[in-house]
Amino acid sequence: MNDDRARETVLAALRRIAPDAEVEGLDGHADLREAFDLDSLDFQAFTVELGRAAGVPVEDDDARDLTTLDACAAFLAGHRRSAG
Repeated sequence: MNDDRARETVLAALRRIAPDAEVEGLDGHADLREAFDLDSLDFQAFTVELGRAAGVPVEDDDARDLTTLDACAAFLAGHRRSAG
């Protein structure tokens, strides 16, 4: 998965979890929990949706690092490169 596709996958997962959220123009370094007021259950739902959408297992240890758009996109892009 290239970087652009990874970012789109992250944004699509966010849209499904927080459908009213404005994801366009999101700063890649912004904390997703703060930017979208995600509680722990919402964030868990996001990581599950992210994994489902990308076909990538997201373990609890991975989820702790998926705090920003850039971190999520790098995780997805890196996972695909290492699996490819």
